[in-house]
Amino acid sequence: MSTLSAPPPRLNPLSYVIFGSRWLQLPLYLGLIVAQCVYVFLFLKELWHLVHGANSLTEQGIMLLVLGLIDVVMISNLLVMVIVGGYETFVSRLGLHNHPDQPEWLSHVNASVLKVKLAMAIIGISSIHLLKTFIAAGEVGLPVCGSTDFIAAATAHAQAIAAGLTLAAPACTKVTTAGVMWQTIIHGGFILSAIGIAYTDRLMTQGAAKREHIGH
Repeated sequence: MSTLSAPPPRLNPLSYVIFGSRWLQLPLYLGLIVAQCVYVFLFLKELWHLVHGANSLTEQGIMLLVLGLIDVVMISNLLVMVIVGGYETFVSRLGLHNHPDQPEWLSHVNASVLKVKLAMAIIGISSIHLLKTFIAAGEVGLPVCGSTDFIAAATAHAQAIAAGLTLAAPACTKVTTAGVMWQTIIHGGFILSAIGIAYTDRLMTQGAAKREHIGH
């Protein structure tokens, strides 16, 4: 004999308005989908640069471009996690139960799990940026692009060229010792924050499990 599920309880007008306000987040998630499209365009543009310049790029240049592609992919994964997980957690169910394409992590996602996964994704993105900085760290010591020293060197080079001399163009860098140091410190801060979030989530999960055990 089939049993009919009980109808959902009727909400009073104030409760209905408050509960329905969660749909105000819908434009935010739709906006993130637009941002996802922008990142797809950025990925294709960077991929074109990589393929088009494969014969002229150095190994370091290719590595930096590939790391840039990985960076875009990881940010895109972060967007998917926020869009799908956030909508499922805070707005409405997507109805993906038993769907063959349902992400594995979505079956047990909640606000705490989402925070931990987002923290880990941010660490991954920060790691890519830090690795790109370390690869370019060999340029530390060159004049910073746009600095007074570089402008003076570029001016002297232009004057030498005008005088008929053949000189190599002055090199510059965007990487500084202080920049590398602060980027490393910030990355360490991300790691500590993720550890703190994971530890707090573990304490909350253990506390909830103990209360449930005592209740039974």
